[in-house]
Amino acid sequence: MELTINGRKTTVDDAAVAPEMPLLWVLRDVLNLTGTKFGCGIAACGACTVHVDGQATRACVTPVGSVAGQPIRTIEALGSPEAPHALQQAWVQHNVPQCGYCQSGMLMAAAALLQKNPRPSDADIDAAITNLCRCGTYPRVRAAIHTAAALMQPGKKA
Repeated sequence: MELTINGRKTTVDDAAVAPEMPLLWVLRDVLNLTGTKFGCGIAACGACTVHVDGQATRACVTPVGSVAGQPIRTIEALGSPEAPHALQQAWVQHNVPQCGYCQSGMLMAAAALLQKNPRPSDADIDAAITNLCRCGTYPRVRAAIHTAAALMQPGKKA
């Protein structure tokens, strides 16, 4: 099966990867992309959020066969230490993470939101960010998304 992950075409062994295998396990266990986390296994928490064709998608319940041929983006491709994404910069500025476990999924959900809506309201953020955070950093998440949105506006240095 051929997958396009973080802009690179990858072939996974059909003998090792059944089409019904959750995308999360292919990413983590087959391709060693461990930034995407397992949280609940029922698409409730969002720790496993990735982008499939630009849409925030819960990888724990998404059969890999259903996304073959579509572009998949994981947290590993959001930014880098040398060139962090505006969201990553804002996350640090607002001290969003505490334990950090949910953060990769939260960042990917926020990136999908800002891609669709570059100036979200608080209500837009609340509707789009359904990820769960046991540490309760939701006010800081909202503030960081607003900061990132401002950084991403034309003429701003991100």
